[in-house]
Amino acid sequence: MTDSSTLDSTPGKAMVERDAFGCDEYHPVAGTGKNLTTKRGVGYMIIDALDTMLIMGEPLREEYLRARKWVETELDFDLDGRYSTFEITIRVLGGLLSAYALSNKDELYLRRAEELGDRLLPAFNTPHGLPISNVNFHSEPHPNWGGEPISTAEAATLQLEFRYLTHITGKDKYWKAAEKVMDVIQEALKGEHVVDGALAPINMNAQTGEFYYSDIRLGSRGDSYYEYLLKQYLQTNRTEPVYRQMYDRAMAAIHKNLVFKTPRSGLTYIAELEPTRSVKIHEKWKVSPKQDHLVCFLGGSLQLGVTEGQFLDPKNVGKLPAGKQRDWKLGEELTRTCMATHETKTGLSPEISVFYTKDDIQSKTKDWHAKNRFDSRYILRPETVESLFLGWRLSGEVKYRKWGWKVLQAIEKYCKVPKGGYAGVESVFEVPVVLLDNMETFFLGETLKYLYLLFDDSSNIPLEKYVFNTEAHPFPVFSPKT
Repeated sequence: MTDSSTLDSTPGKAMVERDAFGCDEYHPVAGTGKNLTTKRGVGYMIIDALDTMLIMGEPLREEYLRARKWVETELDFDLDGRYSTFEITIRVLGGLLSAYALSNKDELYLRRAEELGDRLLPAFNTPHGLPISNVNFHSEPHPNWGGEPISTAEAATLQLEFRYLTHITGKDKYWKAAEKVMDVIQEALKGEHVVDGALAPINMNAQTGEFYYSDIRLGSRGDSYYEYLLKQYLQTNRTEPVYRQMYDRAMAAIHKNLVFKTPRSGLTYIAELEPTRSVKIHEKWKVSPKQDHLVCFLGGSLQLGVTEGQFLDPKNVGKLPAGKQRDWKLGEELTRTCMATHETKTGLSPEISVFYTKDDIQSKTKDWHAKNRFDSRYILRPETVESLFLGWRLSGEVKYRKWGWKVLQAIEKYCKVPKGGYAGVESVFEVPVVLLDNMETFFLGETLKYLYLLFDDSSNIPLEKYVFNTEAHPFPVFSPKT
């Protein structure tokens, strides 16, 4: 079950390499590649997949060596174009750093990572050091920024990458830039628009360093902020308890404000809070029973927070402190709900699920639905299988492997493109499926990696020694140099 041929055929891989080698995007139905700028690729696809190939080992050795050669001879960050600070950091910088760690410290990846880190630093040149959403590698040191809101998750999901870059280069400028963001967020949590001092709105004002009165959610623009609170603590070998404290406060606030169950089957889900105002102009929050597929990371993250990477026999959960029991149980329930959203004609889950409440007449016969065709898409996302991987590694319960096998079978049946690659589907509720002509890089960097590791030996990337970034690139745990 760990043979990489399960996930693709040799001819199919050859077609992908022939059609899109070095491109940032791959369109498997058309059999074409595309770049983020008209000039050339920045390494999205290849670099996001480097550590997946290293983890899978000898069967992909030749493909890995060709990818490494491309990084050595073709990759060039001297590009005039706007790139997402967040996406470039988690996919490309993260991929280079992980490849460095897993390749016995190949200096090529260190050089490329440092070069990219230097080109990203100008993104932090804002009044409070919050990174702008997009950066042009030619516009330093004054980025092209018009004062637009900055995503909380995007600002607070660069820390693992920049900290590890400082650790391996000995240059503290990267760490300082990322750490300043967290200082600003800690101060902003004391201010307006924050629920229980821990649930942060999804948008920040770079001019003031404060939160906008905007949605609070664990989905898009909010998710990885909470993920990285825990992982910053774990990455630096538990030497920064402030992040553990912030994480614990956030989880307590989630339990209090965002956890709900469906009337019919008691499925546990994470709701969103939408801003509204009373006639007296007092802030209020409206609960929305909407859950992005992105939220499915939280089940495994909660379990990771309980054990901090150590194995936990499920029989011993009842011996844990009350707060840890609460988090473990919620983690299990959320992953079960995410698997319930796979109970569709295709066995694939939609991009967004809306859960029925007691006020909905449909709640007597159904637990959830997708509002429209856009929400009904499946785009090869990794969050559910990420939680399955973590659940298996941390508990050893076979249900996680059984669920993962079902997901893999559905992907193989409905998403595989005969001439090479995999594609999303327009609606998970319809068979035959209509394919979306795009294979996201996170399918190679995350989805396939987590599925592989779910069935691989647990000694491969042990959780007590590695922390995965939000793009599934594992970084070694380290103690900061004093």
